[in-house]
Amino acid sequence: MKIKLLAAVVLGLSALSFNVAMAHGENKAKHGGVVSAASDLHFELVATSTGAAIYIDDHGKPMAPTGMTGKLTVLNGAEKSEAELTVAADKLEAKGLKLVKGAKVVAALTTPAKKAITVRFTVK
Repeated sequence: MKIKLLAAVVLGLSALSFNVAMAHGENKAKHGGVVSAASDLHFELVATSTGAAIYIDDHGKPMAPTGMTGKLTVLNGAEKSEAELTVAADKLEAKGLKLVKGAKVVAALTTPAKKAITVRFTVK
């Protein structure tokens, strides 16, 4: 009897965690980059010819990063490089960085309301 009860509880909890994970939609890349979620937003990191760009989605809708500031840090093994993120139309841009496969990237952002958001990516 205890085993059946335990199985029912585990099954019930797994169903709850599945619904929570799906509540904010899918993390699909729209610009060919890597997507990560933070603060109920989706951030897509994309390599560019001059560095990197970050696009922001709010529940599936593009969000302009007006007034946001930040810094992008790229960790590739023992190498570390950093660049300021600046607003460029519908995205944030960091120039002078190179994104290579396997690199860990951290975006430290500040919203116009002074809320700090940290987003972590692994380049694929």
